[in-house]
Amino acid sequence: MKLFVGIDVSSKDLQVVALDSEDQNKRLINDSFVNDLYGASELKKQILDLAQNKHYDQIIIGMEATSIYSFHPAYFFQNDEDLQKLNVETDVINPKETSRFHKVFEESKTDPLDAYYIALYLSFGHYRVSIARQDNYLALERLTRTRYELVQELTRTKQHFIEALYYRVNKLITVDKDKINTPLFGATMMSIVTDSKTLDEIADMPTEDLISYLQVKSRGRFSDPDTLAKAIKKAVRGSYRLGKVMTDSIDAVLSVHYNMIQSFNESIKDLEKAIDRIVDALPESKILESIPGIGKTYTAGIIAEIGSIDRFDKEEQLAKYAGLTWNQYQSGDHSNEHTPMARTGNRYLRYYLIEAANLARLHDPVFKKYYQKKYDEAVYSPHKRACTLTARKLVRVIFKLLKDDKLYRTPRS
Repeated sequence: MKLFVGIDVSSKDLQVVALDSEDQNKRLINDSFVNDLYGASELKKQILDLAQNKHYDQIIIGMEATSIYSFHPAYFFQNDEDLQKLNVETDVINPKETSRFHKVFEESKTDPLDAYYIALYLSFGHYRVSIARQDNYLALERLTRTRYELVQELTRTKQHFIEALYYRVNKLITVDKDKINTPLFGATMMSIVTDSKTLDEIADMPTEDLISYLQVKSRGRFSDPDTLAKAIKKAVRGSYRLGKVMTDSIDAVLSVHYNMIQSFNESIKDLEKAIDRIVDALPESKILESIPGIGKTYTAGIIAEIGSIDRFDKEEQLAKYAGLTWNQYQSGDHSNEHTPMARTGNRYLRYYLIEAANLARLHDPVFKKYYQKKYDEAVYSPHKRACTLTARKLVRVIFKLLKDDKLYRTPRS
C-alpha cells in the first residue's frame, strides 16, 4: 500500500492533501501548514503517524515546481532522516502536467483542490522515482546558474556599451577588423575608449606618440601597433563630433557601462573559482573534461543540471530535458527545410551544452567535421544552427560516457 501526499506550495503556505492506494476518496490529511521549518516538521509528524498506523510500502510526496518556493520543502522531505527510513520519494512536478490532468475534471481552481489533484495525479502513477541530489550537485547548480545569469547581463551591458560608443566614435565600430586586430572589450581597447583624452586630442596626436601611447596601455602586447594607430586615427577623424553636453552624457554612460563590465568579469571569475573547488570532487567531472575543449566551468554547468545520469533511461530523454529537440512540419511528401527548435526544456543545461559543443568543435576533429557538415547544410543562421546540432551530438556522447563510466577517446578516422 502506498501513501500519496500532494502539496500545493506558495510563499506562505503548504496546502496538503494525502490519499492512499486503498481509498482515493478519503483524504487522510487535508490541511494547511506554514511554508517554513515548523510547518514542514508538523506535516512530517502527521505523515509519520499515518505510516506508523498503516505500514505503507512507499510514500510519494509531490509538489509543483513553483519558482524558488518549492525548493526548501522538497529538499526537507527528500533529505529528512526519519522519512528516508520509510521509503519516501519526493517529486517536483512540471505544473503543465498537473494542469492538463486537472482540466479533465473541470473543477474550479482553488488551492485545496490543487493539492487534491496533485495527490490524485501521483496515485495514477504519474511520478518518477527520483534519485536524491547530494548537496554538492545542488551547490554547484546555484553557482553555475548564477554564472549563467551574470553572463547574460554581461552580454547585454556590452551591447549597451557598443551602442553608446557608436554615438561617441561611430567609425570605430565599423572599422575593418583586420586593421584593429584586437578585441573591443580587451583591457587595452576598453581603457582607450574610456580614457580622458578627447577625440580631437587622439586625432591630432603624431602617429609615433599614439603608438607609444598604445604600447604603454597594452604593455607592449600589440603585434602591429603602427597599423593599429593609423586605423584608430582614421576612425576618430571620420567620426561625427558632438556638442559638449551630449559628449559629457555619452562619456558618463560609457564610464558606467565600463565599470559594470569590469565588475561582471570579476564576479564571474570569483564564481568560476568556487565552481572549480566543487566540480573537482565529483566523479563525473573527469569524464566530461576528457572531451577536448570542455573545461571545468562547462563541465560543472552540465553536471549540475543533469545530476545523476541514472535519472535518464535513454539519451532522447536527456535531449528532451535539455530542450534540444525540433518540431517537425510535414504535409504529404513535403517537409519543411527549416525546423525550429522546441522552446521547452532546461535552458541552463541547453546553454552549457551549446557552449561546450562550440568549444569541442574547435578542438576535436570528429565534432569539427560534424559541425562543418551541419553548417554547410543550414539555410538560416548556419553557425547558430550548426552549434545547436553539434550540442545534440554532444548529448549522445555524454550520455554514453556517463552510463559506461568511461573517458572520451577521439575515434580514429
